[in-house]
Amino acid sequence: MANTTQSAKVWKKFKRNTLALIGLIFIVLMVVIGVLGYLITPDQTPYANAQQLQISKEKPGSKFKFLIVQWYSNVAEVGFFEKMLYGQPAKFKSVPITSYQIVNDEVIAYEYIGEEKNVTPTIYKLKDLCRECTLPSKLGSTAMLFERYNVYEQTFWLGTDIYGRDLLSRLILGVRVSLSVGLMAVLISMFIGVGLGAIAGYFGGKIDAGISWFMNVIWSLPSLLLVIAISFALGKGFWQIFIAVGLSTWVDVARLVRGQVMALKQVEFVEAAKALGFSNSRTIIRHILPNIAGPILVVASANFASAILLETGLSFLGFGAQPPMPSWGTMIKEHYGYIIMDAAYLAVLPGLAIMLTVYAFNLIAIGLRDAFDVKGQNTSV
Repeated sequence: MANTTQSAKVWKKFKRNTLALIGLIFIVLMVVIGVLGYLITPDQTPYANAQQLQISKEKPGSKFKFLIVQWYSNVAEVGFFEKMLYGQPAKFKSVPITSYQIVNDEVIAYEYIGEEKNVTPTIYKLKDLCRECTLPSKLGSTAMLFERYNVYEQTFWLGTDIYGRDLLSRLILGVRVSLSVGLMAVLISMFIGVGLGAIAGYFGGKIDAGISWFMNVIWSLPSLLLVIAISFALGKGFWQIFIAVGLSTWVDVARLVRGQVMALKQVEFVEAAKALGFSNSRTIIRHILPNIAGPILVVASANFASAILLETGLSFLGFGAQPPMPSWGTMIKEHYGYIIMDAAYLAVLPGLAIMLTVYAFNLIAIGLRDAFDVKGQNTSV
């Protein structure tokens, strides 16, 4: 009952902070978007990597008509959860067109090549594009069947990137990369930081001196350089980012836990646990750590934001998520040169997504700090 009452008090105080509550709602929305993934992206191909070079760098809100010119016979419809996690492989190849017409058994298509009008048409055999169109059917004329099966329109609400890929789809999938790296990095840093910090603070002496020396060595290294060095050792890849970022952010947690444990190990309930013969591990896990959960949650929230920034920095430098995996840092890297041109949104939009997400986590950290009333302690956000 006491824990429930304490949790209710913390939540009540947290809700009073309007900005922190807005940050929490924003993060929950990002989590929902990340979980749904391909189910809500306009481009549902793996990594949203359907490239149409003819429509590269198109403005937000651009709408195009596409002609399906080839069907892939060996691609099957995937299940619901597989589609949500990995996407649906492309079933066809299409090209953007400005217009087309059917003459006898041929399709004369004028492909989109930019602002200039294409006066040289591409001719396709009708039977090669639309098998349903050549069969006797009560569904309609050949032109109607062709329009239904081989022509579709798509609106690019946030425009397209330099490879003609849907920018909105890649931004949505970038949420997964940032949040998953942040979550795994925080879990790794919490496991290492809480463990080493609790051992150093509880036992003291030479153990504390050795762990503190190691923490100071890691603390003295710039985080980004440390992450790059770990990435060099582990190689480039997605799971390597988890480990690299996690190994570079545990010191904050360890320093905080060490100080909190040193302050609590002399209080009456810890002395009572020792007198009852409880083991050191039980005393730390069951009696000390639950009483410092507030400060730990605060620093974990702040580390989540730091992990996202480190991941985007790594991706920008080429050590993070590798193409074609969509990452906000990679998207900025590919398009930052267009900031001074007429396509600044290509780099501004992922940068804005990074800024809002990091700011939301910092708001949550501040809200938790006020709710747990840990001001003035060894906790910074």
